[in-house]
Amino acid sequence: MPVLWGVSFDATAMSGVVVEFIKIAKSFADQGYRVHLDLGYDIKADKGRFFQPYQHERVPDWITLDRVDGVARIAGYDREFVAATLEAVRHDQVPDADRIVAELADAIVRTWEDRGVTLVMVENGTLPENVTYTKALYRAIAMYGAAHDLGRYVLWRDHDLMWQSEPAKYGSFPYPSTPPMVNSPHIHYFALHEEAKRRTLEWMPHLRYLDVLPNTFTAPSRPARPDFREHYGVPRDAKIVARFTRIIPQKRIDRDLHLVARLPGTWLFVAGDTEENPEETGKLRQLAAELQVPVVFGGVLEPCESTGNGFSVRDLLAHADVVSFLTSYDYESYGNPIGEAIAAGVPYIASSYALYDTVYAGFQAPVLDIVAHDLPTPEFARQVQDLMTNAERRAEVVAHNQQLGTHHRAAANALVSDLFPPAMGEHVRLSVVLPVYNEATNIHDVLRSLHDQDEIDPETYEIVLVDNNSTDDTVAIARAFAERSKVPLHVIGEPEQGVAPARRTGMEFAAHRSRARRDPGERFYLVSADADCRVDRRWLVELFVAMEKDKAAIGVCDYYYSAEHFVGRPRLWDAIQRTLRCRAVTFSLFGGFPDGKGFAVEREAYESVGGIEIFYQLQHGRFVNHLSDDWDFGIKVRGSGHDITYAPRSKVEINPRRVNHALDEVIAGRAYGNDGIIVMRDIRPEAPERAVDLTEAEALQAWEFSIKDFTPKNTILPVLLTPSFLDEDAVVAFFGEDLASRIGTRIAEIRAEMSVVDFLPIHSYKTPTYRLYFEFRDEIFARLRATVGEDIGFPPPLPECFDDVPEDRFAEFVKYYCEDRESGEAHNYFGNGGVF
Repeated sequence: MPVLWGVSFDATAMSGVVVEFIKIAKSFADQGYRVHLDLGYDIKADKGRFFQPYQHERVPDWITLDRVDGVARIAGYDREFVAATLEAVRHDQVPDADRIVAELADAIVRTWEDRGVTLVMVENGTLPENVTYTKALYRAIAMYGAAHDLGRYVLWRDHDLMWQSEPAKYGSFPYPSTPPMVNSPHIHYFALHEEAKRRTLEWMPHLRYLDVLPNTFTAPSRPARPDFREHYGVPRDAKIVARFTRIIPQKRIDRDLHLVARLPGTWLFVAGDTEENPEETGKLRQLAAELQVPVVFGGVLEPCESTGNGFSVRDLLAHADVVSFLTSYDYESYGNPIGEAIAAGVPYIASSYALYDTVYAGFQAPVLDIVAHDLPTPEFARQVQDLMTNAERRAEVVAHNQQLGTHHRAAANALVSDLFPPAMGEHVRLSVVLPVYNEATNIHDVLRSLHDQDEIDPETYEIVLVDNNSTDDTVAIARAFAERSKVPLHVIGEPEQGVAPARRTGMEFAAHRSRARRDPGERFYLVSADADCRVDRRWLVELFVAMEKDKAAIGVCDYYYSAEHFVGRPRLWDAIQRTLRCRAVTFSLFGGFPDGKGFAVEREAYESVGGIEIFYQLQHGRFVNHLSDDWDFGIKVRGSGHDITYAPRSKVEINPRRVNHALDEVIAGRAYGNDGIIVMRDIRPEAPERAVDLTEAEALQAWEFSIKDFTPKNTILPVLLTPSFLDEDAVVAFFGEDLASRIGTRIAEIRAEMSVVDFLPIHSYKTPTYRLYFEFRDEIFARLRATVGEDIGFPPPLPECFDDVPEDRFAEFVKYYCEDRESGEAHNYFGNGGVF
């Protein structure tokens, strides 16, 4: 059973921070997680609970209150040390505590090992209350994550942002003594609203994996106790203004007393710990007596989510007429009581604290302008009175706020489920990774084709959709599909634009999750699919069978265009079919190379070569990621000694828009770039497609670029990377013994001449591949004509620069042409993505 470990830097049994932890943790508990919560008694100094045992803390029964073992035995680490450290932080002086950090980190790791922790939630960990513990936590996360090969297993949320909103207590920007947030491969950070995110990035501009996760609105799960009023002595006909909060000066409960003094027949109910600050409690009692306000100090109620027999905040909400949040201007980042009121269908009132409009934009409530008026005004009291007594107005406000709150809750739940999805099913053998960007038009049909696979159990595979910053309805459509899908569908995001980063993120996500499944020595496969191509109904089972049978590292599919899309365009159709016929022959011989439209890679092989690598190139003075990550990945796998198998009955239909809306570029041989720059081109239609056929000249040009792009990659590159192919009977039969022998000899000569250790780096293999093409092109085309068909024809004309090159110096000038680092002429000659 997976285990969630939560740690709160609040050191309070029940606070807004802990309540929000419970709401998020409940979604994991529903997935089968055991939930452990460290309330932070051994972290924060000012609450007076350091090393205090748990006794009467009220949390739901599905939560185990826990803490790090052996902390009290760490020499020098106690309440006094933490208080002194915080005082030093306020003066930008942090004492040396490396030993304590190391011992704390070790204790955390040992505890997590003992409990079997698989997921960690940190609440307010960046708060400078205990910078030593924060440093230790970062260290423990790195150690534990590396030891267990965990991905981003930590949800780190800075709830109150007090280090930004209370400069008098914690210091001011740029917080030199606060431990900086680290770009850890194990941590996903969350701020509670966009302003908090903006201010966090102002402090840490290079921080990645920071999202907004607002507080949620969870509707009541049980009926309220009817004896609530009677128990606390509140008359049945009295109105109740509810305030559930810490009883400290910053919360400004005195404002509620002044308000209720203006509301006849109204009681104030304050739910909070009267012993936390006895002096403040005494002042409030005295003020209530002076104002003659009926007030109940009801103590700490059980949380809304509690299923115990005691009175809870839900009971108070059910009997309250309005919930109050008249707090200090610069104190609160996110007022949790407002969220509870919205969820429970109770109107609320608030003060215009600094971030109120940021957090609760669009919600309806009377708001006290505390910049102009420190205490409630008669007009404000009139608005509150109307809200409590005007049934029509009350119902309108409640309905509006609940509708908006439901939207917020759904967005927050979706974010958490995307980033921390359910554990992989124990029978899953394949994860299908699908990078997407603005594919709303196609995505339903693509997902349907991936879902409706024949002769494969839906429990044996899953779909991982990687959203690459879509701005249309792609993700919404995918989520709706997931709700009805028999095949698990996970939606995750990748912020770096480009299919290569998106594919890599999906592959890494699947690989890490697969490690936690039951694995009795079975091979596990990462499968690539494309968001604009549909797979045939036997696509996955044929790919799976081929991989299981051949035990290859990579399995490559067959691709085709549907003839119905090219009716009336015989010249274009002929050029496409000739290329695909050549592909069928060479892939049968060499296994081919993976294409993002459909391939599978065995997980161990994927990880052994370092996974998908993203190459970067300069384009117009900016770095851009290289498009052909799938091809380059195949080269790494092949060049590392792994086998690639071809599954010809595993078929993918290519979307015709790849030709229709890039036809001019295909004809000219620059479909995806120029001068050696190969980058993604958006081929979604912006204008009516070109539905007419090619002219004879265009057809010839398109075919020549296609075959020039195809031949070096598919007939020469395989043997360059794996010369042992030239010893196989089928390959010798294709080339002929003499040609196969001469190609092998020439590869060895070029390798020695270039002093190349291997041909894996992209610019190491391109030059020799192009050279071999020029030197052997006539003989290779003769073999293609003999094997594929006479219509393959002859090699396209050489570049004009070779017209004046003497025959005996041809190979010499081919070398310089292919290695030209100024113009990229060889790249342009060979088409740079012109293949169909």
